[in-house]
Amino acid sequence: MSKSHLSGRLLARAQALQVLFQAEATGRPVDRILADEYVVTDGPIDDYGRDLALAVYDRRGDLDLVLGTVARNWSVGRMASVDRNILRIALYELLYEEAVGDAVAIDEAVRLSKVFGGDDSFSFVNGVLGRLQRDMGSGVDLVARAREQRAAQEAEALAAQAAEAGADQELQAEADDAAAADDAAAEAVDADVAGA
Repeated sequence: MSKSHLSGRLLARAQALQVLFQAEATGRPVDRILADEYVVTDGPIDDYGRDLALAVYDRRGDLDLVLGTVARNWSVGRMASVDRNILRIALYELLYEEAVGDAVAIDEAVRLSKVFGGDDSFSFVNGVLGRLQRDMGSGVDLVARAREQRAAQEAEALAAQAAEAGADQELQAEADDAAAADDAAAEAVDADVAGA
């Protein structure tokens, strides 16, 4: 499917993807991209595309947390920008757009990945979204789970730092004791030499 054959909601999603990509590439927020010059397929941008880009951008922190829990062996930062933003759009629709069915959100994301992504993007996108859909279907609150996992990781990191700091303090105390013993031995030698 070429970009010129996009229409309807798929076109709106493609436009949102392009705006999100431009925001990420330039380091500017989506609202600034939309206020300035931007390029989208078959512009001007559709209202749904505009709203979707703004909403996804606003919630990207939680979206990335969730994506990080299921994209095994791929940190969100290591994903291709196009794939990452396609996943963000689809996940946003899965979580927050009740009018969009799960199957539609996933199918449209796969279609976008075939048009804009690399050779293997569609299978990667489909796999990640399939795992998320299964988890949601079994009643998992994806955002809550991701936040809990992040909190557990942060607590684990703090505990490791505390243990390391405690070990450093123990080593320092042992070094101080050894230095004090060396000083006492040196003073004893000095006293013996002075007395001789």
